[in-house]
Amino acid sequence: MSWRKPILSQFTPDIASATRLTIVADPDELLAEQYLLDELRERGFELIPFEDPVAFRFVYENQYRTVWDQGDRTTLVVVLRTARQELDGIPFDLLEMARTQGRCLRISLGELFPKLAPSVLSELEPSSLDPLYRAEAERSGGVLGENPTRDHVLHHVFEVVPDLVREPAELLRLLLRRHYRRQHLPESLDHHLISRLRSTGRWDDWPLEEIVPSRSSFLGFLEERWPLYLKSQVGADPDAVAEATPAYGLRYEGPQDLPFGHDDVRVYIDNLFQEGGLKPTDEIAVASVPQEWMRVGVVADDNDDQGERFRRLHARLEAALPGVDASHRDWVEYAYRWAEWNALRWERSPATSTVTADECEAIHDRTEEAFRDWILEHFGSLHNLSVARRPAMVHHIPHHMARDLEGSTGRPRRKALVVVDGLALDQWVVLRNALADQLSPAEQVEEDGSFAWVPTLTSVSRQSIFAGEAPIFFEASLQSTHKERAHWQRFWEDAGVPSTAIGYARQSRHQTDDAFLADVLALSERPATRVLGIVVGTVDETMHGIVTGSSGLHGVVRDWAIGGAFYKLVHSLLYDGYEVLVTADHGNITGHGMGKPNVGAIANERGERAHVFSDDLTRANTKQEFPGSLEWPQIGLPDGYRPLLAPGRHAFIKEETTAVGHGGISLEEVIVPFVRISRGGK
Repeated sequence: MSWRKPILSQFTPDIASATRLTIVADPDELLAEQYLLDELRERGFELIPFEDPVAFRFVYENQYRTVWDQGDRTTLVVVLRTARQELDGIPFDLLEMARTQGRCLRISLGELFPKLAPSVLSELEPSSLDPLYRAEAERSGGVLGENPTRDHVLHHVFEVVPDLVREPAELLRLLLRRHYRRQHLPESLDHHLISRLRSTGRWDDWPLEEIVPSRSSFLGFLEERWPLYLKSQVGADPDAVAEATPAYGLRYEGPQDLPFGHDDVRVYIDNLFQEGGLKPTDEIAVASVPQEWMRVGVVADDNDDQGERFRRLHARLEAALPGVDASHRDWVEYAYRWAEWNALRWERSPATSTVTADECEAIHDRTEEAFRDWILEHFGSLHNLSVARRPAMVHHIPHHMARDLEGSTGRPRRKALVVVDGLALDQWVVLRNALADQLSPAEQVEEDGSFAWVPTLTSVSRQSIFAGEAPIFFEASLQSTHKERAHWQRFWEDAGVPSTAIGYARQSRHQTDDAFLADVLALSERPATRVLGIVVGTVDETMHGIVTGSSGLHGVVRDWAIGGAFYKLVHSLLYDGYEVLVTADHGNITGHGMGKPNVGAIANERGERAHVFSDDLTRANTKQEFPGSLEWPQIGLPDGYRPLLAPGRHAFIKEETTAVGHGGISLEEVIVPFVRISRGGK
């Protein structure tokens, strides 16, 4: 039983074959959900939101009106997402066409959940509504107000009943399950949960306001207490109640002694250490650890434990590989585990590992094959997902920032977006690990991920970030990045930010980190500046000159991170009162040569992982030379921009050579970091 069923009943294949246009008022953004979007596409409907009238008219005239005039069939769904926006805002010619066909619709949470408070449900991600819909079908009670609805949501969506959380292990398990899964709860729901826990009187000494909403704060809370727990266990009876070792100077208030050894807690702790969420302690020697399971959380004296961690993480990746029906969030979570595995792979000593090079190559191939199958099936829906809660794609990020500036979220009113050109998620792990030793305890890091545009080229994906738009809207500048500053300026002026409050800085080729920092500070220190767009070019510039593959690039990123240039940039922005958002336009992968196409001037762009042509015929001729290559569909791309992608982990370079590059659809190229760094865990 699904909330999607009554919606899909109005979008059958028969309706798609009989109509050209449907207009839907969707104030709760229910149509901005992956599975629903996928099903609409499968049934023959193509969806575009009506937000910017000029941009909408451009897409409509170029992709739909001309097709209809030629007698071809396509079925368009126009979606109005702005609250209280009336259908009369739609251009008259489209509105008349939809009305004539009886295809002006409205869908809302109030219609789907008439007995629950829609103001509460509107804050949830649509993918969270399934268990709620099933629970409502079985509930016989009356209409619930806001707080009873919040209790209902906590119970059925997030499996939390605050009154039943009675023991520290139960509270710890609740928080571990939530933060391990990177579950996102609306701010008002977090406040309600904290209030309900406080009302029991059991958790007065726990810093719930910090560790409930913030994954970073919660993991910091655990890391402070982990060495205390280990010390309390040395020489102790495993069945005895442990007494905590006194400690001073803890950042997070609350009990010092946590039940790490409880069965419901231990499994999460083990996974978090394996996957890099928790940092092992060096305050106790491995030889002193009383139980084997604790070793994963202690810095080893040699490489043996690192090899064991790699082996166990390898096994988890094999068991948890998402399938073609997975959600984009499933792939983001997997990508972080994959990034930890990759980072460890390139820094470990091969002689100490129980995982062979052949086994590493085999799982790499399986991962890329699974992700290829998934992205071919679902990429066309991602750009229409909601930007309200977290950005699914990189061009959603400035929209997400703008909502923060508009809303009363308690976040800093100054925002800096730092785009590290070419930074893959596994290289972010290297950078993050260095930052963990450099940032102060009050400077918090919250991690997530977003999808880059395909082809994963700088001129495509990075421009989309600063424009806040799909590549189809900047066709004239698609071959370069010289319009980025203008895109950024236009986006924020359209969002109501004065031109004097908008800044943009891009690291030029061969510019030193210190010189670039001076350029950034000249903008960030201006009192008027509210939003900054910053492009860091060090990683991408290094990537294209690296000759030792991914391991060599990891080494360069590690040295750069330890050197502190990135920390200085972030710390300076935080000091100037900015919340710092870090992302990348694309990642990178080592490609193995499959031959270099002899395309000369007929290709608009000739990269290691992608060639771009202006028409289907020339692209098809090149594909014949490379049968495994992929003709990427025109998703969000202008008609005259037709990419041909290298398959798997191959590249359009000489055979028997390798190069680190980007442009394709590997997991490492497509899913990039989206990270929030702020002071005080806000």
